[in-house]
Amino acid sequence: MHGETPRKVRTLFISDLHLGSKIAKADFLLDFLRDHEAETIYLVGDIVDGWRLRRSWHWPQSHNDVVQKLLRKARKGARMVYIAGNHDEFLRDFQGVHFGGIEVADQAIHVAADGRRYLVIHGDQFDTIVHNVRWLAYLGDKAYDLAIIVNRIVGRFRRLFGMPYWSFSSWAKVTVKRAVNFISAFQTIVAEQAKNAEVDGVICGHIHHAAMEDIAGIRYINTGDWVESCTAVVEHFDGTMEILRWTETAAQPAAGRFVPVVIDAKAAAA
Repeated sequence: MHGETPRKVRTLFISDLHLGSKIAKADFLLDFLRDHEAETIYLVGDIVDGWRLRRSWHWPQSHNDVVQKLLRKARKGARMVYIAGNHDEFLRDFQGVHFGGIEVADQAIHVAADGRRYLVIHGDQFDTIVHNVRWLAYLGDKAYDLAIIVNRIVGRFRRLFGMPYWSFSSWAKVTVKRAVNFISAFQTIVAEQAKNAEVDGVICGHIHHAAMEDIAGIRYINTGDWVESCTAVVEHFDGTMEILRWTETAAQPAAGRFVPVVIDAKAAAA
């Protein structure tokens, strides 16, 4: 899509980039950022993976390019709000501070073009495992890394035989968590928090599962992640919210080109 005029949207929401980890798909994200311009950009947590950086330093040029690209967008006039997550929780000590034109916050209220108000929050605040059994959260993080490695091996074999992309780690995660109703419980709790905040909807990340649905009168939107599904939420100028997946062209895996795949597109008034 390079060479074309960037797609202009009112607002862009991205989360769970996990820069500083080997599983981050920085090249996919760079391609997406080149092809999208927004008046406001929300970085909805886990942008930098402090957990992994503490274990071992990993910061290739592509990760630095992502940071520079975001800073460049801020310099050009885009409002940028960084919502801290659990992997970059060190930023919660800097709420209200501006870094290079980027606002740092624990949560924010976004007013869409149609007047609807959304609570923007990472979502780890409602994950009891992260807060009550922290050692288990770190163990799960290690297991997730292993799942990503398996995912890459499976992906190579599927490309070799001309088969479309399939995420083992997403399948395993969703299958297991659904077995214990984790995703459903998380969505319900987040929606309840949004209702208590007297807003119309909530936009979050954290669980790496992109979704858009109505829960008890609250529009629940999850941005997904940029380590496997490569998804983002965009708000159009009429207030319509859309989830996009930015994925490699299956027919041309070596061409280095990417195409957007619409996961869900619903009007906020629906």
